[in-house]
Amino acid sequence: MAGQTLEIQTADGTFSAYLAVPAQTPAPAVVVLQEIFGVNQVMRDICDDYAAQGYLAICPDLFWRIEPGVDITDQSEAEWKKAFSLMNAFDPDQGLRDIRAVIDTIRSHEACTGKVGAVGFCLGGLLAFLTATRTDADASVAYYGVGIEQRTGEAERLAGPLMMHIAEEDQFVPKAAQELILAALKNHPQVQIHTYGGRDHAFARKGGEHYDAADAQLADERTQAFFKANLV
Repeated sequence: MAGQTLEIQTADGTFSAYLAVPAQTPAPAVVVLQEIFGVNQVMRDICDDYAAQGYLAICPDLFWRIEPGVDITDQSEAEWKKAFSLMNAFDPDQGLRDIRAVIDTIRSHEACTGKVGAVGFCLGGLLAFLTATRTDADASVAYYGVGIEQRTGEAERLAGPLMMHIAEEDQFVPKAAQELILAALKNHPQVQIHTYGGRDHAFARKGGEHYDAADAQLADERTQAFFKANLV
């Protein structure tokens, strides 16, 4: 499937997003929120997969204020070093303002039904959580979000449903952080949390060091059912 580039306008400038359009429109939209490697092939493939499922899928370049067009992998030490440098320079609060612009843009797109969800991975998992608390997204899913334990107080602002996938052996979300997240959110009426025993960070990233096909499929099936219930 050939992806498209969509330009997102903000008061500060314009940034690009990868857009995958399903065969049948109008369709609900899913905003795919990047890992620390930019809008790379992994993110584009995820968008294409969502489009194949019948969603209008868009992945915005959230690092545009630091370096537009980042497209790297997790396959070399130099790329990891650059990815962490980008993450450390990234302002999540400003990123959320950009995500709001993406949601507004895609919601008004001629191919969209008006329903918009969000799904994020790693850094994008944190952003998906914040999207659920700070935007009017209709449903959000966070895969192994990093830093959520520092933001659980925002859950009182949840307006839409949120699903979270937590890897129990996540090297970037230690046990103490997981305990804080579960204590704060597990009984929240808008939140569904799934934990994956023995899994490390990015267990759902195809081709990644910690990829686990069975649990990746399980998490994705849960996400698909969640979006079908809340967006379709």
